[in-house]
Parts: sequence; C-alpha cells; structure tokens
Amino acid sequence: MQPQTKYEEIVLEKLKQLPPSYWKEVIDFIEFLKLKVENNETLFLSEKTLAKDWLLPEEDEAWKDL
Repeated sequence: MQPQTKYEEIVLEKLKQLPPSYWKEVIDFIEFLKLKVENNETLFLSEKTLAKDWLLPEEDEAWKDL
C-alpha cells in the first residue's frame, strides 16, 4: 500500500466517524487548504519575474536606509 493511499483511507475513515452535520466544515477546510496551495504556487511563480527588479542597483539604493 502506498503512503498516499494510506492517508486517503485515514481521512475517509475519520470523515465517516464525524456526524454528517460536520461534513460541510470539512469541505470548507479542504477548500481553504487548496487556496493556500494555489497562493503559494503563485508566489513561487512570480518570484523569478520580480527578482529581475529586486536585483537592480536602484533597488538596493532605495532600500539601503531601511
């Protein structure tokens, strides 16, 4: 059994242990985690583009007193 499959089984088992009235909260939390992942990916993707400006001597000069 692969680790991912094991975790899937654990999550499903724990979900089954909750009353159905809590399932919506679980779904909301999963959606929150998905957004968190997407936001992190966006930050990493934009880092290279922004680094071009960050590495300019003008930027060093502008930030030197902070």
